[in-house]
Order: sequence, then structure tokens, then C-alpha cells
Amino acid sequence: MTTRIRKVAVLGAGVMGSGIAAHLANSGVRALLLDIVPPKAGPGEDTASKSFRNKFALGALANMRKQKPSPIVSEQVFTAIEVGNFEDDLGRLAECDWVIEVVKEDMAVKQALFARVEQHARKDAIVSSNTSGLSIKGMLEGRGAEFRKRFLVTHFFNPVRYMKLLELVAGPETDAEVVKSIHRFGEEVLGKGIVYGKDTTNFIANRVGTYGMMRTISEMQKAELTIEEVDKIFGPAMGRPKSAVFRTADIVGLDTFSHVAKNCYDTLTQDEEREVFAAPEFLQKMVAKGMLGDKSGGGFYKKDKSSGGKDILALDLKTLEYRPQAKVRYESLGAAKDVENVRERVATVLNGQDKAAKFAERITLDVLAYASRRVPEIADDVVNIDRGMRWGFAWDLGPFETWDAYGVKKGVERMKELGLKPAAWVEQMLAAGRTSFYGVENGKDTYWDIPTKSVKVVPENARTARVEYLKRGNKKITGNDSATLWDMGDGVTLLEFHTKMNSIDDGIISMMNTALDETEKNHRGLVIGNDGANFSAGANIMAMLWAAKNGEFDTLRQMAGALQAANQRMRYSPVPVVTAPFNLTLGGGAEVTMGGNAIQASSELYMGLVEVGVGLIPGGGGTMMLLRNVYGSYSADKDFDAFPFIKKVFLSIGTAKVATSAEEAREMGFLSQADGISANRDFLLSDAKERVLGMANAGFRAPRPTRFRLPGPSGYATIDMMLYDMELNGQVSAHDRKIAQKLARVLTGGDTSPSVLLTEERLLELELEAFLSLCGEEKTQDRLMFMLEKGKPLRN
Repeated sequence: MTTRIRKVAVLGAGVMGSGIAAHLANSGVRALLLDIVPPKAGPGEDTASKSFRNKFALGALANMRKQKPSPIVSEQVFTAIEVGNFEDDLGRLAECDWVIEVVKEDMAVKQALFARVEQHARKDAIVSSNTSGLSIKGMLEGRGAEFRKRFLVTHFFNPVRYMKLLELVAGPETDAEVVKSIHRFGEEVLGKGIVYGKDTTNFIANRVGTYGMMRTISEMQKAELTIEEVDKIFGPAMGRPKSAVFRTADIVGLDTFSHVAKNCYDTLTQDEEREVFAAPEFLQKMVAKGMLGDKSGGGFYKKDKSSGGKDILALDLKTLEYRPQAKVRYESLGAAKDVENVRERVATVLNGQDKAAKFAERITLDVLAYASRRVPEIADDVVNIDRGMRWGFAWDLGPFETWDAYGVKKGVERMKELGLKPAAWVEQMLAAGRTSFYGVENGKDTYWDIPTKSVKVVPENARTARVEYLKRGNKKITGNDSATLWDMGDGVTLLEFHTKMNSIDDGIISMMNTALDETEKNHRGLVIGNDGANFSAGANIMAMLWAAKNGEFDTLRQMAGALQAANQRMRYSPVPVVTAPFNLTLGGGAEVTMGGNAIQASSELYMGLVEVGVGLIPGGGGTMMLLRNVYGSYSADKDFDAFPFIKKVFLSIGTAKVATSAEEAREMGFLSQADGISANRDFLLSDAKERVLGMANAGFRAPRPTRFRLPGPSGYATIDMMLYDMELNGQVSAHDRKIAQKLARVLTGGDTSPSVLLTEERLLELELEAFLSLCGEEKTQDRLMFMLEKGKPLRN
């Protein structure tokens, strides 16, 4: 009996509750968000009114609109969230398939609420708690047998939309089907990575993560390191997020962080490292003084008011005064900087000889030994612990993956030298002849299973697809330095980009044509996607700048013209082409995405035509393609005024606006209503493959080219009047206006009139002409140079 979940009640509208409700709505699931009736009224408030009684839940909705990064994927999601309160609306729990409790971490409060939920929820509804530290046994006191069967812990991580981890903890009586239902729903509908924990304090990620942070804090003072040095060591150099240790604590809130640590200290009386969880004196003082991090305006770091918030000050832990940050320079960190492969990068730091490397090694090995001793207490295997840390704390490698990168045997020997104790099972594994926690067998990821002392396949959803798996299976058809064509099976090919940041260059464009040659001859359809951190961050501006500076306009014409042609060829190929964008999909990456016949996008898609930022307009067909998407279905119809459509496209390209989700990209016209969105990035390539096969099986025919009625000079004049005003008022520079004029000329069709039907080719010619003329502008070349050197746009 798998429960189909259509509507979910979220009890508690605080940061976590509202984040969960928002993400349910993001995922197309209806949410009912309830909270308490405010205990007292302000002057003039009508205590009988809905707006007063639902004040907390309504406040949460208002907050969602302001939060950065946004918890919602589009303004549209608010239509899927209803609000209410615990007094008037608990009866509505009967409408819901799943009830999630997210009230404060207080056992008595939770027990009282569950007693009421039991009266109102349907007999087949699933009930869960988002607790991070309270025991299931305690929460279920006094509940009936049916309720216990349908109860579990579902622990989301904040911010819910962006953190992939969902920890599931079943109670002793939880029905296995209930767990299966939530696992599937969490993974396939909400896009989460599922990890199985046990009924122990703070479960997996917070237990290991908090231990690591507390251990780092206690050791750094002995090592005489500053907070910015620690954050530099435990940042990207060690495969951790930029926020590292102290910046992470500021984001989470020092009160929350201290509460989690105290909870460990109070309840983990059997933990051999219990003392590590005791808050150091400076942390207690900071919380007492209200120095809680971002929410209070300062924690370990603080914006310097005197510089207008540009400079970030760091806290001196001895004096608790803020001071300017010092530059952090260590040889080991410098050596790691250019190492792309994360395993090699981490090993580079850990094998270094300077103070930073020794500190990184000492702390890392301590945390690895601790994690090994937590199996089977907090999880049954290394996979759940590693996934917990990757998905919940955004580590690139979990503890055991890190250990593999360092060398398991070497790690055990070094731990002993440092007086650290790895778990006995690690040495048993080495004695059995297995030298790493993970391996690959028959193309599948495997891990060392501790109870059976044998190698098992890492479990994953059948929809998971990665280029890595095609590599292992020797599925390569052909390739060059920039891109590779793979055989996905079932008659579908996959074109993978692998340049730096997957930026579009000649090699990629040439492989786009090779991919079509091969697919049209021997296969049924083509997917364009990859395993990278970003789909494609645009065209290779280094190559463009070099050609522009040397006056090689033929080279530039060839490059941009070739991308236009390849994109057009994809769209009108006899086989269906599906593009699978995710994360950064900018400039040329956005053009390739729109060049296919359909898009299967990851829900986290940051897509835009951003060429204006480097003094250009799109040159690979982007202007025509976005106009075709937005205006195409009406573009030949005499009864439609082109101007509102042109204006939408002009503003989108002219302001270099980037969509902050796939839903928003759809609203901007980058995706059509028929394009697909995958909640879980792991499924993106297999979903795209299914879409290609669906199109091929349904008798795919390439679309007919679009023809456009555009206003020509009169439309151009209207836009230029607006630009003239903006320049006069200092909103845009003279060069900004020049770029915008070139863009306006393309979008209004050049020298044309509404009685003429313009072809796609004509718009591409206009675009290419405008693109090349801007490449020749000195100010544009300065913008390109600035972007390469500083990584941000220049306003000149």
C-alpha cells in the first residue's frame, strides 16, 4: 500500500515549517500551513478576525517573499499554500495524506500536539516529526498502535529548497510501507537525497558535523589559528563549501548551533568524546551578548559599517572584538588551488608540511576516526554517513570518501601516531584484503558492508544516470578535447561538454555537428547534458577577446556563425534533440539549450542571456530564439501587435536577467509550457532520455521555421526614446545605450515593416552583424578584459 501524497499539512510556521511548506508547493504539492493563534493582541487588533488568528502563518508567507536566497521557485507557488491555525483548522487534517510536525523542540509541546493530531488526521495518513534531536519513543508516549505504525521522523535541512538531505528515522513499530512511501516521495517529487538514520541524538549529519565543528573550535586555539585561517583551510581546498566552519555557524545562528551541541552534550552520556560537545567559554559569551551571526548582524564575522558594508571584519576570539581580516597564505592551500579533482585536492592539503596542512590532517583524521566509531550506532553503513555529510553539510566528499582519498591504511597508521582510535572494523576490513571503503565492480559503485564483512553495491534509484556510468561501460562513440558523444542505449546518444566551466568553444560546436551526423545516421535521438557543476557558463570569452583585439573578425564571424548554424541544425534535424540544463546555463549555454526540440531542465536552473554584461548581445542565435519562444506562436498573425513581445525579450536580454529557477526560466520564455522539469538532478539525464524516446516513439517531426512580422524602424525609434531618457537621467552609460540600440535593431527586424514576413535566417544575420560590430568596440573589449580578470561586469 503506497500512499499517494497530494496534500500535506505542515504544523508550525517558523523558519523550517515555512521552508518545508514552500518546497512542497515548489514541487507541485498542495500544503496547509498551520500555527498557533497569537497569545496576545496588539492595539486595535480584532482577535476574532482571520488575519489575527492566522497571523503567524500569514507572516511566514510574507517572509518567504523577502528571504534570500528565495525559498520559492516562483511567485506562482503561493497558489498551492493555504494557511490556518491550530484552534480553528485542525479538522482540516482530514484532507491531508501526510502531516509534518515542525513546532519547537520541546517534548511536552510535541506530545500534546500529537494527541490532537491523532483525533483529527485520517486513519491512513502518514504522520512525521521534523525533530533533530528528540527521541521517537518519547514523542509517541500515549499514542495508539495505529498511529505508531504510521509515524516516523522526516528531518529536512535548512534552507529546505537548496539542501538535498532528508534524513528518515523509523520508530520500532513504523510500517515498512510508510517508510517506502516517504522515501519515494522525498526522492522523486521533492528531489531529496534520502539517508536512513537511527533514533539517536541529532541523527547522522548533525552528529558528525557538530562534532567536527566543535573539535575544530577547541583545537584551533591550541594551534593559534584565527577564524579566517580555519575557514580558508576547511573551505574549497578541503572540498567543503566556501562558508567552511565559522561562516556556516553564522548562517545557521550561534544560538541554534549551541543548542544542537548542548543537546549532544546533555543526552550522549555514553559518547567517548562527549566533552567535545561542551560549548567553549567564548561561544557562551557570544550567545549571552546576542552575537548570533547573520540574524543579529554579527557573529564570528560582521560587515564593516564604516566601509559601507563592503569589508567583512573577523572576530578575535581572545578579546571578542572585531578586527580587519588578515590575508591567509599557506603553501599547502596554494598547491591545492589549481587541482580540479576533489580527491586529489584534498590529498594535496592533507599531505602538506606546513601549519595549515598539519591542522587539516589532525582535525580530519580525528573526525574520520569518530565517524568510524559511530557505525552501527547512528547508521548501518558508511554510505548513509557519507551521503548525510555531502547532502546536509555540502561536503564534496563524505568522511569515508575523504579517508579513501588519503589512503585507508595510511590513515589508520597516522591516527595511531596521533593517539586517535579508528573503529576495530576498519582494521578488520584491511585484514580481509579490502584497501578502500568504496570501489567499482562491473561498472557499479560498491562499498564495504560491515555486518556481513563483504562488498555490496551502493543502493540508488533506477532513474539515476551519470556520464560517469557510460564511461565505465566503454560507451564512447567519438569525441575531442571539448566534448564527447556517448551511447546511452535504446537508440539514444548523449553529447557531453567538458571544457572549463563547460564554456562553448570551437571543439564543442564541431562535436554538435558530429553528434547530429552520427545520430541521424544510426540512432533515434540525442540528449545534450553532462555531470559537471554547471551545464555551461557561456561562450569562451578569452578566445573572443583575443580575436577581437587582433582584429580577426573573420574568426569571430566563423565562431558565432557556426554556433548559430549548429543550433538551427539541431532544431530542424529529423531526430529529436532534448537539452538537459541545470545550475548555471548562461549565454552560449542558454542558446544551446533553446536550440533543441524540447528541454528537460533541473528545477535548480539559473538561465539567462547575459552578454550585455560584457558589452555584447547574444551571438549564437539567442535573440532570435528567445523572440521565437515568446512571440513565435503569434508572430505571423496580423492581429497581434509585436511590441509587447519585443519589449519582454528586450528587457530580459538588455538587463542580463538570470532566471533563479526552472519555473522562472519558463515565465521568462526560455522554457515552453511543454518542457519538463526534474526535481532531482540525479534523474535529469534519464528523464531527458525518456523524453527523447517518447518523441521518437510518437513519430517525431521537426517543427516548421517561424516567420516574424516586426515593426522595423518605428519600433526601434520607440525603444530608443526610452534609452535616450535613461541616458539623460544617468541610468545607463553611452556605451550601455549603444549596446541596447544594437539589440533593439535586431529585435525590431532592422529595415522592415509589419507587412513583410521575416525569416529566422534574416534575424540571425542581423544578430551576427550587431554582435561583430560590438566586438570591435574598445569599451566592449575593456568589459571582456575586466570580466576575465575580476569575474564581474564593468560599467563603462
